[in-house]
Amino acid sequence: MTKTNTTATELIDFITCAASPFHVVKKSAERLEHAGFQELHPADAWRLFPGGRYFVKVYGSTLFAFTLGEKSLAGCRAPLRMAAAHTDFPCFRLKPAAGIASDGYGSLNVEPYGGLILRTWLDRPLSLAGKVMLRGSDAFHPEEKLVDFPKPLMTIPSLAIHMDREVNKSGALNAQKDMLPLAALVGAEAAKSDFFLPWLAASCGVEPTAILSYDLSAYPCETGCTFGMDDAFISSPRLDNLTSVLACLKGIEETRPDEGLRLIALFDNEEVGSRTKQGAGSTVLSDVLRRIYQERTDESDALIRALADGFLLSVDVAHAVHPSHAAKSDPNVRPTLGAGVVLKQAASQSYAGDAEAVAIVRALAEEHAIPWQRFVNRADSRGGSTLGAIASSFVPVRTMDIGAPLLAMHSARETMGCADQDALERLLKVFLA
Repeated sequence: MTKTNTTATELIDFITCAASPFHVVKKSAERLEHAGFQELHPADAWRLFPGGRYFVKVYGSTLFAFTLGEKSLAGCRAPLRMAAAHTDFPCFRLKPAAGIASDGYGSLNVEPYGGLILRTWLDRPLSLAGKVMLRGSDAFHPEEKLVDFPKPLMTIPSLAIHMDREVNKSGALNAQKDMLPLAALVGAEAAKSDFFLPWLAASCGVEPTAILSYDLSAYPCETGCTFGMDDAFISSPRLDNLTSVLACLKGIEETRPDEGLRLIALFDNEEVGSRTKQGAGSTVLSDVLRRIYQERTDESDALIRALADGFLLSVDVAHAVHPSHAAKSDPNVRPTLGAGVVLKQAASQSYAGDAEAVAIVRALAEEHAIPWQRFVNRADSRGGSTLGAIASSFVPVRTMDIGAPLLAMHSARETMGCADQDALERLLKVFLA
């Protein structure tokens, strides 16, 4: 097996184990513990040591990991290098009281999370993952149970073309009416009963009255794969943004800096704007940095000086030129699958970056023979955005948006080039070294 195929296989295996943001953090924590990182807790006092390797989970779906150099953070311009990605992805989230019984069918009441492409979720085997909150020792300490049901539980059936002859011309879908997953046969007499909660309770090994709430996502119950005549491509759910999460993890796992601080931030809620307590649009990154610098130096301005000379990579996926819709791309800047890491730029600053940031990342890639390319939106297209511009507005540090190029971004199943994951991981390793 070639190195590129090994990288693709590891990515697919990681994605398979990470079916919700909570499972992304759980799997990431397991990797970090295996690599010798020590867990810290937000509510505890932190005692940090030179050369220490640490991680902290925030509300179960965001994670920070960092490693300290052997030298003090005080009295010198010790380098601060950070990389950020996000743990969430477009999907359907279950509403409370999710069971809907009608005409003998049991469907689940869901709502879209993020900007998903609705039609790509039709007729796929789907499952559920997330967390269930159970009654605990007292009201302020409920018990959390992570759940993943790695088998097909439901599907969202299309309407037959015989009943909608115009489906291939319009095919518009209503998220509330057309996108309810079919999960059970409940019989006509069950029209007013809640069939879902008893099933969930039995699956968790508890009584229905023990369940206080849940945060559950539907996900495609399909394993990713490589494809193509030379296996050049990866097809998988959740490439956005678990490609970047894994690259950040690999970068921080390998680094043992002589001086300074290396940190990765894996935020939740990027797909819905980042403005949550565990998102990039909060003070959580600045809070973690402040605690580190307060613990490791008595200099009141040490963090401010470190940020002024620091660097953040915002790592998220990018759009590749589409083989059937090339006119949707910029006429000159046209990234392709398999051609390397994408440096994303936008005059609007929807992608974070400036001329110095581009120069730094380009020079670093070229020094290490890592292929790179650019992305810009068409001037008449708004395009997307990432957490980089948001995070750097709360933590003012030079920032550059980069990522692996994709086709079918926000589809239930996305496509990338195998070689691009290898290039992304190599860049994160040398950046965080």
